[in-house]
Amino acid sequence: MQPLLKVQAISKCFNVRAGLFSRTPFPVLKNISFCLGEGETIAIIGETGSGKSTLARLLAGADNSDKGQILLNGQIIENEGIRDTDCRHIRLIFQDSEASLNPGLTIGDMLNDCLQFNTDLSKAARDDKIKQTLAKVGLLYDHQDYYPHMFSSGQLQRIALARALILDPKVVVLDEALSSLDPSVRAQTVNLLLRLQQDIGLSYVLITHHLSLVRHISDQLVVLDHGEIVEYGKTEDVFQNPQSKVTQKLLNC
Repeated sequence: MQPLLKVQAISKCFNVRAGLFSRTPFPVLKNISFCLGEGETIAIIGETGSGKSTLARLLAGADNSDKGQILLNGQIIENEGIRDTDCRHIRLIFQDSEASLNPGLTIGDMLNDCLQFNTDLSKAARDDKIKQTLAKVGLLYDHQDYYPHMFSSGQLQRIALARALILDPKVVVLDEALSSLDPSVRAQTVNLLLRLQQDIGLSYVLITHHLSLVRHISDQLVVLDHGEIVEYGKTEDVFQNPQSKVTQKLLNC
């Protein structure tokens, strides 16, 4: 069966200062490869600086790789750093949802802008889509008239999720998106994510340091260390029998 998302040997370097007038390439990701099926969750874990957030940005098109390919449903959406700009099927949710929202726009304006710039929907169709999407994440239609500062942290994360879902993505990348929530709100958000996954077949790339969450909701697990995959397999298999010292250290902590 063909995977929904296939990442093939993607690599990324950043240029760092090596002297007063020179810069040198620093490898952040090296030959990263994995597959994700429809309706599945893959978790990415690793210590700070392992390349997790860079990988999240590459997957969502917020940055481009230097080498490798990203395929969605068998179609190449990025090849050797060249991205299909029309691909809206991989969406990214950041850790700080409030900082990612424009404080000067209402929620309805933000969602409407996403639709207006990326679809050909009429005003009436956009309004209907906004209403449906807010309902999906457990918010009221009237919330479209509110500004970000009028919401709690849990509601802000739902708004960030609504903004990701408004374009009907196939994959949602969660870059530490649950880390700043208190435990009760995190549990509610996880239940919402699982319900959406069951209802509409969403696939998730979960980047987090909460290992109990990884074990609870992910099907596969990738362990990164200094930009390289040191372990990759079914989540429960990795937890039961970690092979690398890096994985053993992370699980013991």
